[in-house]
Amino acid sequence: MSQLKKTGLAAVALLLAMGIAGCGSESEEVKLTADQEKAMNERLAPAGEVVLEKDVPSAPVAAASSGPRSGEEVYNSKCSACHASGAAGAPKFGSAADWDSRLAQGIETLYTHAVKGIRGMPAKGLCMDCSEDEIHAAVDYILENSK
Repeated sequence: MSQLKKTGLAAVALLLAMGIAGCGSESEEVKLTADQEKAMNERLAPAGEVVLEKDVPSAPVAAASSGPRSGEEVYNSKCSACHASGAAGAPKFGSAADWDSRLAQGIETLYTHAVKGIRGMPAKGLCMDCSEDEIHAAVDYILENSK
């Protein structure tokens, strides 16, 4: 490298060092007005807080439903998300070919798989508020409409 370039780089480095040092060399304490203090505190306030589950008051119990949901209601609200399109390899609603081999294993096996999950299907198809009877009704509804 030429002597001129070395001198130029040294000068730039020296100027940067002086500039950085000058930024933090304020000798007087900064005095904020009450409004400035308030604004700063609002900007620096946390966006939220951590609350442990044990410290949260329990929510009021929702009114009891009028009874178990029908297989059609469960299918439409939960199962159709995958079984209408065949997502993740789910057997399609209305396709006898998709359901025949599964039904050959027996209805109890289908119920067990629907409740406990199998391969890509999670337990209860993620309908955690569904009873086993509601899941069985949904399986029956799907089979009835997939002949």
